[in-house]
Amino acid sequence: MSFGLVSFGEALGDPAPVADVVAQYTDDVNRVLGYGYRQVHRAAPDVGLTDLAERAARRALDAAALPATRVDLLVLAVTDLTEHLYWDAAADLAYRLGASGAEAVLLTQACTTGVLSLDTVAGKFATHPGYATALVVAANRTCEAYWNRMDTQPMVFSDGAVATVARRGHPRLRWQATEAATDGRYAGFYRLDGGGAAAPFAPGAEPPAARDVWHVMEFFDYDPEQFAQYARHLDERMARVTERACERAGVTVADLARLILVADNERAMTSLAEAHKVPPERTNRELAAEYGHLGAADQLFGLNRLLGAGELHDGDRVALISLGRGTHWACTIIEV
Repeated sequence: MSFGLVSFGEALGDPAPVADVVAQYTDDVNRVLGYGYRQVHRAAPDVGLTDLAERAARRALDAAALPATRVDLLVLAVTDLTEHLYWDAAADLAYRLGASGAEAVLLTQACTTGVLSLDTVAGKFATHPGYATALVVAANRTCEAYWNRMDTQPMVFSDGAVATVARRGHPRLRWQATEAATDGRYAGFYRLDGGGAAAPFAPGAEPPAARDVWHVMEFFDYDPEQFAQYARHLDERMARVTERACERAGVTVADLARLILVADNERAMTSLAEAHKVPPERTNRELAAEYGHLGAADQLFGLNRLLGAGELHDGDRVALISLGRGTHWACTIIEV
């Protein structure tokens, strides 16, 4: 299956120095500052996930000089909750854009969905020969009623969306392969225990909060060695998935020009780079520090920014690498 990425569009929340706002989220200020993030991007209260997605999508369509009516497939990849339950944000986005002829697909596997979205395009193109153009949008809008953007996980979550137009047969930024893996032992990590069918919202009750990193520690009996072993497992499994994707693309990890990782804290990104046997300088660590963790949008954001900075060249191979709740690992190889 041959397709390439034609254009990109971005929409980010308003920037703020982490040091200036961290006290709004936690009393443990020094811990969060130690993550290495300089900026956080936060959307205004009246700006939802699909608002960000629409802005990014329109910019990508304009950059490709493509009317929405010519989009055959729309894929919306989200990290967090969308604006409503029992509601399809991908269908709403297609309607807003005027993509009246597009099939709309909603992906919800947390931070891995942006990477997996390109595999979805490959599959749909393979099974629908009439599909020529896809619009992919990866978006993150932290739902602060349930998720503390600086305290639930050891990251700083930013709000934003990145869109890209994918076209069958396009010769640049070509999709090469995607590999993924899942380990359901950890599916309960960061779960929101209230609000689902098992425990519906109660009238008048306080909004529930997602389980945080302390629940993960509890799972491992607060044993530092067990937790460290789990962290190593995350990195090692990610490296194996990347190696499988590279093998399918006919390259090795050493051949990759850049590895665009999930925009984790500085220590975690350094550890993941080491697991791949590459220096952190070949990753997106600096972008992560400046823009925060954009959830499912991290990798497309990094790819667009590195291209715009002239740091990628024709023929370069780039790995888009992510892991997220589930637990899922995913890697997509792109040839510039």
